[in-house]
Formats: sequence, C-alpha cells, structure tokens
Amino acid sequence: MPYPGDRMDAPRPLQGLRRRPWTSGLAGPFIAILILQAVVASASLYVLSTVRAFVAGESQWTKGQKDAIHHLGQYVATGEGRLYEQFQQSLQVPMADREARLLIEAPDPDLAGAREAFLRGGNHPSDVPGLIWMLHLFRDYEILREPIHHWMQGDEYLLRLDTLSREIRAGYMAGGVTPDRVQRWQRQVDEIDVGVTPAATDFSAAMGESSRRIMGWLLWLNVATVAALIALTIAHTRQLMGQRRQVEATLEAEREQARTTLAAIGDGIVTTDLQGNVRYMNPAAESLLARTREASVGMPLAELLHVGHRDRPGDADGVGAGAVDGLDGTDATLQSTAQLLERALHGNAAQHDERPHRIVRPDATTVPVTLVGSPLMNQGQLAGAVLVLHDVTREQQYLEQLAWQASHDTLTGLVNRREFERRLAQLLARPRASEVAGALLYIDLDQFKVINDTCGHPAGDEMLREVCRMLQRGLREGDTLARLGGDEFGVLLQGCPPQVAEQIAEQIRHHAQELRLAWGPRTLRTGLSIGLVHLTADLTSLQEVLRVADMACYGAKERGRNTVYVYQSQDAAMSRHLDDMHWVQRIRQALEQNRFQLYMQEIAPLRAAPDGGGLHVEVLLRLQGEGGQSISPGEFVPAAERFGLAQALDRWVVEHTFAALAARRLQPDARPITLCAINLSGMSVGDESLLQYLREQMARYGVPADQLCFEVTETAAIAYLPNAIHLIRELKQQGCHFALDDFGSGMSSFTYLRHLPVDFLKIDGALVRDMLEDSANRAMVEMINHIGHVMGKRTIAEFAETPAILEGLRAMGVDYAQGHAISRPEPMPHAPPPARGDGPPGRSAPLSERFAGRDSAAGGLAG
Repeated sequence: MPYPGDRMDAPRPLQGLRRRPWTSGLAGPFIAILILQAVVASASLYVLSTVRAFVAGESQWTKGQKDAIHHLGQYVATGEGRLYEQFQQSLQVPMADREARLLIEAPDPDLAGAREAFLRGGNHPSDVPGLIWMLHLFRDYEILREPIHHWMQGDEYLLRLDTLSREIRAGYMAGGVTPDRVQRWQRQVDEIDVGVTPAATDFSAAMGESSRRIMGWLLWLNVATVAALIALTIAHTRQLMGQRRQVEATLEAEREQARTTLAAIGDGIVTTDLQGNVRYMNPAAESLLARTREASVGMPLAELLHVGHRDRPGDADGVGAGAVDGLDGTDATLQSTAQLLERALHGNAAQHDERPHRIVRPDATTVPVTLVGSPLMNQGQLAGAVLVLHDVTREQQYLEQLAWQASHDTLTGLVNRREFERRLAQLLARPRASEVAGALLYIDLDQFKVINDTCGHPAGDEMLREVCRMLQRGLREGDTLARLGGDEFGVLLQGCPPQVAEQIAEQIRHHAQELRLAWGPRTLRTGLSIGLVHLTADLTSLQEVLRVADMACYGAKERGRNTVYVYQSQDAAMSRHLDDMHWVQRIRQALEQNRFQLYMQEIAPLRAAPDGGGLHVEVLLRLQGEGGQSISPGEFVPAAERFGLAQALDRWVVEHTFAALAARRLQPDARPITLCAINLSGMSVGDESLLQYLREQMARYGVPADQLCFEVTETAAIAYLPNAIHLIRELKQQGCHFALDDFGSGMSSFTYLRHLPVDFLKIDGALVRDMLEDSANRAMVEMINHIGHVMGKRTIAEFAETPAILEGLRAMGVDYAQGHAISRPEPMPHAPPPARGDGPPGRSAPLSERFAGRDSAAGGLAG
C-alpha cells in the first residue's frame, strides 16, 4: 500500500469499528425481551379492563332491572303514562344487553349488531370491544359459564316483566281497570322482583368471583413471564460475552491482513497526523483528488480537500461559487467536513457522512463522494486520522434515474400511478379545513384500441403524448396530472371548489373532442370519458377514492362516452355497478367451490326422428346459492359479461359436460344422447386457445366429435367473424356440429349467414313466442326457415311454449323445436362431482341470454 519508507498505521481504525456488531447483537435481544414483556403486560391490562367492563355492565344491568320493577309498580298503582315510559327506558338497558348476548351466541354471530346493542345498554364505547371479545371466545369456559347462567335466569324474569307490562298497558289503555286487577298485577310485579333479585345477586357474586380468579391468573402469568425473561436475559448475556471475547481475538489475528486489504480497496484513503497534515494517499485517492501523493504529503487537509455538499439530487453541475472558499466556517458543508475530521483527530469512533459531497479538483472538475473519518491509533494512543472517500458518481446517476423512473411514466414524462397515489394519500391524510379538499378526475381515452389496431402502436404513443400536452394546458398551476396506465390518466385538483372542478373537466373534454392528430394520410381523433369525484369528508381512504373514481369513469362510458360523470354517493347507476361487483365475487367463489349445476333441455324433431330415438339436448347452467337455492342466470350473467368471467364459465361448462357425457356412456339403461349442444360466448370464440382446449378435453374424456354441437350467438359470431369461421371449420373437420343461436335478432343476419358454415339455425325465441298473435313475427319465422332450408341448414325454433305453437311450426316445415311444449330443463344425469375451478378468466362478450334455457319468456333456468 505505502511506498517504501512511508509510515502507515491505517489499519488501526478497525479497532473503532469492531465493537459495533457486538453492540448491535447485544441490544437486539434485549429490545425483543422488553417488547415481549410489554405485550404480556398490555394483554393483561386489556383483560383486566374487559373484566372491569363486565362488572360495570352488571351494575348497569342490575340498576336497570330494579328501576324497571320500581317504575312498573308505580305505574300499576297510578296508571300514569309517564311512569310506563320510565319503565320502558329502564328495561331497555338489561334487554339491550340480552340482545347483544344472543347475537354473539348465534351460530352466525352478528358482532356489529352486538356492539350497537351493548351501546344501547349504557356500556361505555371503549368497553364494548372487550365485552364482545370475551363473550365471543370464552362464554363456554368455566370462568364465564356460571355468570352467564345467572344472567340468563335474570333475563327470564325480565321477559316475564316485559310481558306483564304489555298486559298492564293494554288494560289501562282499554279502561275500566278494577282494584282487583291492580292488586293482581302488583302481586305479579312483586313475585318477579322477588325472583329476579337472587338472580341478580348470584350474577354479581359469580362475576366478582370470576374477576378475582382472572386477576390471580394474570398476576401469576406476569410473574412467570418476568422470571422466564430474567433467566433468558442472563443466559443470553453470558453467550454474548463469550462471543465478544472470541470476536476480539479473531480481529486481532486479522489485523495484519487488514493492512493489505485497505491498500487494495478502490476507495480513496487519506491519512493525517494529529495536526491534520496529509501523511499518505492511496492510488484511488490520487485519482479522485487529481493530485500526486508526493505533492500532497505534508499539506494541511483543509487546503487539499475542497468539497461542497450537494443539496439537491438533481444538481449535477457542481457547486456554487461559495462552496469552495475553504474550511473557514463560512460554508456549512465545508464546516461539517472539518468537524468530521476534528472528531476523528480527537479519537472518536468512525464518523460517517453519507451525504454526497462534490470534490472540486485543481482542473475545476468535480466528483461526488461520501466521507468516513476514523481515528488512527498506535498502541492505544491517538496518532492521527484516516479519511475514506467513496466515489458515488455511478450510484448518483443510478439513483437519479431510478428515482425519476419510480415516480414517472417513461412515455409521457408524467408522474405514474404510484406517485399519483402517494400524493393523493397525502392530500387525504391532511386535516380538512373545509368539507371538500379538492377533486379527482379519472380519465379514459375513448376507442383508443382502434388507433393502435389500425395505425399501430407508434400512432397510439403519439396520441397519448398529444393528449398529455392537451391535458397539461387545461390545468392550474399546482395540479397533478398522471398517467395511470395504458390509456388512463388521473388529475388531482387540490383545493378546487366543486363548480371549478366541473368546469375544468368539461373544458378538458371539449378540448379533447377538438383534438386532431395527423398521422400520414389519416387524421386521428379521440374523446375522453371523465369520472369526477369531489374529495368530500366522507372519502377518507385511498382505496375508496380510487374505487369510486373508476366507477364514475365507468358511468361516463355507460352514458355514451366522451362525457363527464360526477360521482354521487346515492347514484342508482353506481349502486347497480356495486351490485355487479358483488356478483363478480360470488361468481368467482362459485367457480372455486363448484356451485354451478348443469341442466339439459331436449330439442325434439317435429318430423320423424332420424337418429333412432336418441336425445338431442342443449346444456344449460344454474348457480346454486349459499342457501342451496337455484339462481337464474339472468341474475348473475350480466355481471359475468360485464367483468370478463364468460370464458371461465364456458370452460367450466365444457369440461363438466364432457365428464357427464363420458359417465352417461357407462350407463346402459340411460337413453343415449346423440347430439349435445353447448353454448360458447363471443370472447371464447375470439380466444385462439379455445380450439386446442376443446381438442384436449375431447381426447381426455373420449367424447366423439359427432356427439357435440357448439352454439354461437349471431351477435358473437359477427363480432369475431374471422375467428368464428376458423373455429367452425376446424371443429367441423373433426366431426362437430355448429348452430347459430338467436338467429333473426340482428339486422345483419342474412348478410353474414353465407359466411358461417353452421349446421343449424336457431330461430330467435322472441319471434317464435308471439308468432300466433303477431303476423309479422310469423312471417319472419317462415322466412328464416325457408332461407335456412335453401342454404341446406336445419332449423330449430326456440320458446315453443304451447301445443298450438308446435302445430304452427310443424305446418311451416321447421325441423326442430325447443321449449315447454317439448320438455322443461332437468338436471343433467350422471354428472360427476365437479373438479376445482378454472384459472383466471378472460374478458367476456355479451351473453345475457346464454345459458338461460328455452323454458319461458323470462324464466332463465328457473323452470
């Protein structure tokens, strides 16, 4: 490390460092011990407080029942309504406690209701959680069993007292109360008083005995805990002392090795004598300071080391003019460096200054470093100091870059979701000087996917940047604009009145509507769906604000896009959205718990059956509620289609239907199913992995392809026409059949029919159901049936509800019918127990009429 002839004692600063790990290892366990003791003591105090709350509650209960008996007795004697009201007020205290106890003892405890009941019973709000906790967890234990038993005995008398009070009240209200009735009532009141007093006394005595026992147990628990902790402390201290001696011996043996190590490290090392003059510089220090060792030895470190503190993370241009005037006390950062060296020269342990300092070199260039100063010891005597300079140039660059990237979006330069949420959380955490702290705009670009799909992602990126610039022009100074992800933006309007916030939102929407972006020969445009949330006092949590903001943005889209939707807590649309979110959770749980059920409904030929008596059925779906009730798809399917659960439902139905068909083949007495129709949603049709999945499931369960018929709605087929054509052709090559469901419900039916190689046309049930009364519907059914036959497809009429409709369809030449006139949906037999649910579902296309069956006009699967 040093050149020949140099005096170097640099390794000795390690003596000041090697006690630090031992000190940390010693303090940690003791802190843990103190925390454990504090936890035990706190738990004991909480239990004692709960016991005290029970005793106080017992006092309230006893006083209430005595006051109630007293007021009822006076009411019997006088008949004054005021006394009856006082009786009811007094009786409410013990009756509210009884209600709370019953709610806690219920099979499905209602703890929130119990809390309200305890509060009505006169218990202090701070005591109520402890009362609920002890009753809920320990009511069946001996410590509370006897007090509760006496409590229940007292409640029986109070119930009798309540019943008697109603009889007395009714008697006085009816009039004509005789002295004999008054005497009889008074005797009954006295009997109840005589009976309830021992119960109250026993309750008080049992509660007191239980509290004393609990206090004794807690006392012994704390004594035992303290004893155990003392023993653990002694043992741990002995162990640490042994470790200390071993560490010191090891460090002494490695002292010589540290000399070479210090010479080889990449940090700059400068040593001084007691007067602060340079004695040694390693090569790294020479490079950092741009000075040679020979020229630096003997110079005061104050003249050699010109440093300035870098106050701002983004300041990369060096220090100011006053930052390099020397260590004369005029500059705070230079003074802190001098103090660091001074403390090291006075023999203090290593002094760390982790703040980045800029070293100004003779050529006026700078380099950022962190400083560590330590004393140099020679045989226990202070011999000087050592200053370690660590070059943090690369670290500073990385930190600046990471700090920016962590809080900003790389495409637009705006703050990102994380930083936006941090600022929003800070705003919500501040004391509210007024009811409204500001407003939040949740902005989503309308039809942005069209730009990406038609012009490519570069065009989409440029549109995002242009929208970003437009949004920034419409905001006030101090407002926060952030890109939350994809095509979503957030605006935080701090301290903005509601009317101003709505004006800003409307101006932004208007400017976006006029925005035009030239992209080659095209002119791109977009609109904004804006959800506006006023940050009122009832919105206190970050999650709640973001949730309602997303709901408001969704409300803007629901109203036709390119609108501003102001969130209102009582908004009916928002309530429906919350209901849908509730159904999403229930559907996910049902998939995980396999609470869906398969049903099937027969599709019967209207002429001679070509299959020799086999069944042609459609698979339907029901949801089994938590109480075992069967839930119609009309209740849960809208949420499934809105929040992307249709693919999961489709795959659940496919797998379980295939399993049921495989099991049915093993039943020789069961009527064979020659053709089984299974619905596929639009998004499943658009999923390129569906084809492979169906092939895997057919191979897994051994289901013949010609036994399967997949139904796709007309709307779904048109929306995903290329995928639908590919899927149909691939599966038909394997032998599968296809049906176009709800045919006739759209205006483009016949335009797209020639492109879809389906086997069946299922005539929309809305046309079939009213065809006998509506001549236009009848004509439509006839036309669809005729065109279907011309194109070589078989027709199926849905919602064939009556024999008259069947006769009309048969007269038209329709091939098949499905509805109540044929059969009602029935559970699919031989269905094995469902396996675990599928993984995360994809997004869904509309399917509100799918899985509903053909059993009634509004019935879904209820029939």
